[in-house]
Amino acid sequence: MSATPITTPMSATEIASKVRAGELNPTAVIGGAIALIEGADTRYNSVTRVLGPRAIGEAEALGRRLRAGEDVGPLAGVPFGVKDLFDMAGEVTTAGSIVLNENPPADADASVVRRLCAAGAIPVATLNMDEFAYGFATENAHYGVTRNPHDVDRLVGGSSGGSAAAVAAGLLPVTLGSDTNGSIRVPASLCGVWGLRPTQGLLPLEGVFPLSASLDVVGPFTASLDDLQLVFEVLADRAVGTPPDVEGLRIAQLGGWFARNMAPEMEQGVTRVLAHLRAADVVELPNVERARAAAFIITAAEGGNLHLPRLRARAAAYDPATRDRLMAGALMPATRILQAQRFRTWFRAQAHALFERYDVLVAPAVPGVAPRRDQPVIVVDGAEVPARANLGLYTQPLSFVGMPILTAPLTVEGLPLGVQLIAAPGREDRLFAVARSLESAGIAGCTLVPPQGRPGL
Repeated sequence: MSATPITTPMSATEIASKVRAGELNPTAVIGGAIALIEGADTRYNSVTRVLGPRAIGEAEALGRRLRAGEDVGPLAGVPFGVKDLFDMAGEVTTAGSIVLNENPPADADASVVRRLCAAGAIPVATLNMDEFAYGFATENAHYGVTRNPHDVDRLVGGSSGGSAAAVAAGLLPVTLGSDTNGSIRVPASLCGVWGLRPTQGLLPLEGVFPLSASLDVVGPFTASLDDLQLVFEVLADRAVGTPPDVEGLRIAQLGGWFARNMAPEMEQGVTRVLAHLRAADVVELPNVERARAAAFIITAAEGGNLHLPRLRARAAAYDPATRDRLMAGALMPATRILQAQRFRTWFRAQAHALFERYDVLVAPAVPGVAPRRDQPVIVVDGAEVPARANLGLYTQPLSFVGMPILTAPLTVEGLPLGVQLIAAPGREDRLFAVARSLESAGIAGCTLVPPQGRPGL
């Protein structure tokens, strides 16, 4: 199934505007979203749990507040979903595993969930993921495979694959995910939606089950750039303001490692982006392969040590692939971890130094289109390698430098692709400026696969 231009029945911005104006009943909006998930998600398996009673109750309460004349917030009545590692009050946070099933329900929502709810948004579902967020495929041994809405025989990416697929399939206008080594950027690209990994530390991680505490970042997926900016402003509790003039921004291509191993369609997409932005300069980061290796080491070590007590008690309950990687991480020599952290400090300084000369860097987000599930390989340096371990080829080296990265979905024929737009910490405004320029030129934009028999919102 090929991608088509976005035809979302209603964006988050539109829903909120109509709910606030009294033109839409929030209970009807949420009921429609639940019906759509229950009717269409059997094809994609992006949802693990529908929060029906809570969602309807919150929609009814929102309606009463509206009738009382209250200001119900900029996301009034907007349905959203969360990757199943965000705490939801009254629900067990499974993090994509059965290992945590016997845990008590969460006492409160995760902090970022509370921020969306305070702005009037309503959570309707938890979303599928790789077990404990450790993967790039969203092929979950416990909750099943999430299928790419653009071609159900292809990988969706991960570990926030359910979050990206739910948006791409038109099931939800907004979802939340997490990104340790590319878990927002990879699935956003393979599913053709907007995704944002904000500046590290900007958004709270309270109530989010960790993989690697020093690398984890949470962020949104949306079907429109307007929605992405609005949701980011709510999550960050600050306005982006008027994005700067793109003509005044210094933009360069991130070359070297990031210019190798692109499939022809990805290379063409990057070239088109750079030509529009008149970005003639090419800059390189040193020792990118070591950066990727260091990211692997830090993730494995922090994740492995977090899970070590559970591995000792319930190893058989883990997905074998996840278990083996976590156990290897727990056994990592301390000297290797220390070396990786020292290298991280050095590499971060090299990356941040680039922003003394440039405002935004451009790099591919994925090597090419989503690989087929029955042929899950990509070509790296002339050799076929497993796609599931290497879809983060371009995202992992950038994961531990702390900078904000916006994934812009490219308007291409056929299957989706995405590019990374990278800025200095705290300069998300520059990313939105460049993204809007690409969108206005028809170079970037979400693609959507409407499910058959879609009920209108």
